[in-house]
Amino acid sequence: MVRDSPAGLHGSVVDRLGVQITSGDVPEGEVLRIEQLEARFGVSRSVIREAIRVLESMGMVTSRRRVGITVAPRGCWNLFDPQIIGWRLEGPGRDEQLRELGELRRGLEPVAAHLAALRATPAQCGALTGAVMQMAVHGKSGDLEAYLQADVQFHRTLLEASGNEMMGALSGVVAAVLAGRTHHHLMPAHPEPAAIRWHAEVAQAVQAGDAAAAERAMRDIVDEATRAMLDPSDAGPAAPPSILGS
Repeated sequence: MVRDSPAGLHGSVVDRLGVQITSGDVPEGEVLRIEQLEARFGVSRSVIREAIRVLESMGMVTSRRRVGITVAPRGCWNLFDPQIIGWRLEGPGRDEQLRELGELRRGLEPVAAHLAALRATPAQCGALTGAVMQMAVHGKSGDLEAYLQADVQFHRTLLEASGNEMMGALSGVVAAVLAGRTHHHLMPAHPEPAAIRWHAEVAQAVQAGDAAAAERAMRDIVDEATRAMLDPSDAGPAAPPSILGS
């Protein structure tokens, strides 16, 4: 499910077209011609064709001989694709995307935490604890990129530890949310220490096999993270404690 961003010229075209489509600048139903795209982006036909193949694999466009390239309705898009999530976070509908992602995470991660407390292996418990320790180190230093990587590792491990492969397959969605928060300046320069403590509480509950505590703590994390992203000015210690790294 997780796709790396395409590299090179066609990757640049994919990103630019992706942003234009998700923002509505290139609306549903619009027909694009390869020769027009060549002129617009100043690249070769082969580069345009490769970019269109990527967008077609995401369900964002359809390509038919004698018709051209048609922008598909949003209902056809793979909305779980991390690149599409990233593009939507860059556009005017960012708040709607954040709300939808928060609702998705609320239905996913607390259940995953509950299951992880029942099914996690010793290695996964160790990985959760290790990720929390890295969050503490990088949160104190203010290295937000390193903090992000530790945070992503924590949530990915938790989803995998659920023992449900379909939940594990959604780790790329959660990673895209966490990356979006960092890269769209919705994180403070130094994450709140409460954030690390809250993640540690989940890790401890999973290790102890306390499914109810793990689920409860993860639900609080997701709720607070969603609130803080939708209203960054309100992102401070609150009740429950602010989970700015979640």
